[in-house]
Amino acid sequence: MRLLWKLVILLTLINTYAGDGRLSRPIFTQEPQDVIFPLDLSKSEIILNCAANGYPSPHYRWKQNGTDIDFTMSYHYRLDGGSLAISSPRTDQDIGTYQCLATNSLGTILSQKAKLQFAYIEDFETKTRSTVSVREGQGVVLLCGPPPHFGGLSYAWTFNDNPLYVQEDNRRFVSQETGNLYIAKVEPSDVGNYTCYITNKEAQRSVQGPPTPLVQRTDASAPDFSKNPIKKNSVVQVGGDIVIECKPNAFPRAAISWKRGMEILRQSKRVFILKDGSLKIHNVTRSDAGSYTCIATNQFGVAKNTGSLAVKERTVITVPPSKMDVTVGESIVLPCQVSHDSSIEVVFVWSFNGDVIDLKKGVAHFERLGGESVGDLMIRNIQLNHSGKYLCTVKTTLESLSTEADIIVRGPPGPPEDVRVEHISSTTSQLSWRPGSDNNSPIQIFSIQARTPFSVGWQAVSTVPEILNGKTYNATVVGLSPWVEYEFRVVAGNSIGIGEPSKPSEVLRTKASVPAVAPTNINGGGGSRSELVITWESIPEELQNGEEFGYIIMLRPVGSTTWTKERVPSVESSRFVYRNESITPLSPFEVKVGVYNKKGEGALSTMSIVYSGEDEPQLAPRGTSVQSFSASEMEVSWNGIAWNRNTGRVLGYEVLYWTDDSKESVIGKIRVSGNVTTKNITGLKANTVYFASVRAYNTAGTGPSSPPVNGTTKKSPPSQPPANIAWKLTNSKLCLNWEHVKTMENESEVLGYKILYRQNRQSKTHILETNNTSAELLVPFEEDYLIEIRTVSDGGDGSSSEEIRIPKMSSLSSRGVSVIEPSIHFLSIVIMIFYCFAIQPLI
Repeated sequence: MRLLWKLVILLTLINTYAGDGRLSRPIFTQEPQDVIFPLDLSKSEIILNCAANGYPSPHYRWKQNGTDIDFTMSYHYRLDGGSLAISSPRTDQDIGTYQCLATNSLGTILSQKAKLQFAYIEDFETKTRSTVSVREGQGVVLLCGPPPHFGGLSYAWTFNDNPLYVQEDNRRFVSQETGNLYIAKVEPSDVGNYTCYITNKEAQRSVQGPPTPLVQRTDASAPDFSKNPIKKNSVVQVGGDIVIECKPNAFPRAAISWKRGMEILRQSKRVFILKDGSLKIHNVTRSDAGSYTCIATNQFGVAKNTGSLAVKERTVITVPPSKMDVTVGESIVLPCQVSHDSSIEVVFVWSFNGDVIDLKKGVAHFERLGGESVGDLMIRNIQLNHSGKYLCTVKTTLESLSTEADIIVRGPPGPPEDVRVEHISSTTSQLSWRPGSDNNSPIQIFSIQARTPFSVGWQAVSTVPEILNGKTYNATVVGLSPWVEYEFRVVAGNSIGIGEPSKPSEVLRTKASVPAVAPTNINGGGGSRSELVITWESIPEELQNGEEFGYIIMLRPVGSTTWTKERVPSVESSRFVYRNESITPLSPFEVKVGVYNKKGEGALSTMSIVYSGEDEPQLAPRGTSVQSFSASEMEVSWNGIAWNRNTGRVLGYEVLYWTDDSKESVIGKIRVSGNVTTKNITGLKANTVYFASVRAYNTAGTGPSSPPVNGTTKKSPPSQPPANIAWKLTNSKLCLNWEHVKTMENESEVLGYKILYRQNRQSKTHILETNNTSAELLVPFEEDYLIEIRTVSDGGDGSSSEEIRIPKMSSLSSRGVSVIEPSIHFLSIVIMIFYCFAIQPLI
């Protein structure tokens, strides 16, 4: 803790000194470094970095070769912060040593020196280089001779103008110090022209020298196998042919003979020596295995070289793949199994329609099964595009065998094509189409689907003919709605399933016709005196059947034989108000609502009875009274109104309440419907006089209010919760004890207490009420219990105590345990112990 306080103090001091702007001399945070700049980039810019901290902030100067740079005399030099920027650098003017100076009122500091130099490399001289002659097997050095330059060089050589560089290996080496090319043991393939290629990375320039010819001296010598030895191990299969090459270096050419083991090999129908000295064995048998020695002889000497021949059994495909006919989505295995010589490694390669399947890359659907002699191919979830020719190729170091099989994959048909609408009427459409691919299974059925701006996705439609077999390529769609935009598509099916749908046809609208669907849910009522309000459910656009759509209203008083006809031209209308001074309140009318469009009038709805508007209620309720229930709730009651058409219909009552005699200060308004004659008002202030009045209402408005009455809400419930709660748990009996709550003058007296208990926070809460300051609960304490205690008063329930957790019996001793909640005093302890009839140690 002491270390922590020291750290806090240290951080505080750092923040204080960092923020108070104390003076400090300049200190470099960045100093210039040596720069080598490409000479060919003279139009660019050089930046020598310099930055320093200090207070006041330092200003900067620069020296070149010990002399101050005057920034006012030339735009060639400029300051970028503290750094020096040199535009279009020149060797005659800018080469040299630079230093940065940072100055403030406390002093000046001088940076380290930084050298600016310019990298370059000149071209090679163009004169021809002398030919270098060397014998085969000797070593040689080809000189590079770099031209004048400054900056580090890297060297490479090219051979016979080949853009690829000479590769360094055990025979060839390029010195990066001198650029020379060293070749040990020259071979005939080394003869040619060599060119030195130099790169100056700092100058960003490369140059190449004139070619140096390298020729071989023609003296090539006793026979020598060192450069072209016999193959150490040759392998051939039983019944095959083998050629063992023998081509030693010798000048003049050597005479060749062969030995098998220690025995001179003589030519036969199966064994003979070729003109170039190689040994050929035809129709090899197991007995031909062994060591073979080639003997080369000329006048300068004799050389021998030995290799071995191993004879292996032939590889045979024992289980080839066979033709298969499968359904899309299935998984199949194409077998490819072999017998082979156990010492030969076998590789299986599968091809599909001529392309190799790269199983190592995890190609989708394909998987290799089997082990050393099994190369089966599994195709999972086979698809239509997997139909074709599968080739299994078995490869060894000695031979390559292959076998193939055709796979036919059948699937649901492809999408039909070229769907066209040939003709369209108000309720029908003639379609034609071309079938898509049958995917190796004949098409058996077609179906047509339609979509409109009002439909949920694509839906099947009725057609003529009703069933469209696989040879049907046109049909008439029936049952369409007039004056609606339609798209059509066709799907095909076969024995495998239903295929993908075609592309949609062009969007076309059906012809218009007289609307056929009448409005529903004819209703209404309400409105003002002398009005008849009529409502209905509007007709959706897809059923309007044409342009200039509207509604026809037919109405007459009940008992009349004459209809009044009105038109509502708005397509979105769902309400009409008929006004006539002769209409008496609440008069019944017979009403029908029909439809029309540009083509004519359509169907009418069934007849409904709708009542005209009414007057406001004329009578005020009587017997209004107020009763207070708590500090925040009171009940208003009244006598219902016996109404008739002359006094105005009563649909319900409206209760107004306020806190003084002036109705302008109304603070609440509550409505009840029907014959309800009481209403509880909640959310009121405690110990406050409230006035209330009641009035009837109907669709025309409200009637006169009853005379106001008043009542006073109860005082507030106790604000203090029960305190000093003690409890004792024995078996399934819980004893509780607490202090009596004393109320304040503006609070309701305590009438009793509520104990709220539950097994956990999610379970149902149980309530026990008591007039005492103690209680006894008999509950199975198989889980922890949560208990609260609150006061009960005229003003309502008071504040609850803090939640108490009673642990389950299994976690307590069999004798029980007594617990006193915090701040309990001695008297409470005595009361609790006396009440529960047992004395236990108090915790």
